[in-house]
Amino acid sequence: MAGPDEPEHPHGEPAGADGVLILPPDVVHGPQLWQLARGSQVLDVNSSYAYLLWCRDFAATSVVALADEKVVGFVMGYLRPEAPDTLMIWQVAVDGSQRGNRLAARMLHDVLDRSAPRWMHTTVTPSNEASIRLFSGVARDRGTTIERRDLFAAELLPDEEGGAHEPEDLYVIGPLAGT
Repeated sequence: MAGPDEPEHPHGEPAGADGVLILPPDVVHGPQLWQLARGSQVLDVNSSYAYLLWCRDFAATSVVALADEKVVGFVMGYLRPEAPDTLMIWQVAVDGSQRGNRLAARMLHDVLDRSAPRWMHTTVTPSNEASIRLFSGVARDRGTTIERRDLFAAELLPDEEGGAHEPEDLYVIGPLAGT
């Protein structure tokens, strides 16, 4: 139970010191996830419908960060059907107002703590140094390794505007403790 001055989520999870709540998403968060992804200018944006489905079907392996009931960050993940001990992180987004607060790392740690996978996978383009630093930091925080592997070549990723998409490299983090 939160103290008298701590904001509380209806399910009893207290907000962090910065007032940001990290919790599993609900379908009501779907439109805000889509807007945050679209406004990021860097994420490959899915349809608004896809974000609704994600909030419904993958809430156990995803999180939203709320500040004053507004989505200011999210992590979308799922357990791979062929490797149920592997959490695949699909997208991570943080609103510009929250950058520099380690919110992305806090959200990833929350998902890892709740889903307890043995491995975490994600894909990152070679030029996305911020994401590489984020996932390397999470591996370091967890006392485990991170390994880059080739996954999807650029020619497999057509760009909607006819431009070139970078390859997506696979980052394998683990083994993770406690699994």
